[in-house]
Amino acid sequence: MAAARGQKALGALPQLVKSLRSDPVSGSARLRHLPSLRRTFSLYDQINLIDSVPEDELRFQSYDDTGFKINNVKYEGSLLIVENKIMTWAPKTFSEITAESLSIFKVVHPIPEILILGCGRHIQLVSPELRKFIRSTGMKLEAVDSRNAASTYNILNEESRPVAAAVLPYGVTC
Repeated sequence: MAAARGQKALGALPQLVKSLRSDPVSGSARLRHLPSLRRTFSLYDQINLIDSVPEDELRFQSYDDTGFKINNVKYEGSLLIVENKIMTWAPKTFSEITAESLSIFKVVHPIPEILILGCGRHIQLVSPELRKFIRSTGMKLEAVDSRNAASTYNILNEESRPVAAAVLPYGVTC
């Protein structure tokens, strides 16, 4: 019985991945909701895991071209999330992301296991200098578009993994 539910849940993964990769209609100003693995698996397991999430845990709920909705609060612009704390972040474009813009990671302890870098609408190539800086902090780097960065952050945070996010709004194209 449990194996059958597990197979059904695994069968749902390709559709979930496809929905994460598909590009929503450009120019739409309305918020786009992020898919949740917990919600997908709970359909098959008939367990509502969403209700068991601690209230102090941050969760990206949706995004648009100018910002993000996190825990029912709309934030405009770029964000840096460290230790479940949200900060506005200076970079407005991918080219403005530098070691200096991420210098908080020189003093944060404990250092997160991974930094999810949301590049805007498209994945960008991270410079060797920035990669070297991030590696020097002890973090791993995952650079993806901002929609997938929000979803990845949610998943890792739900697993209680030490994760940080630095995200540009989805409308940023370079």
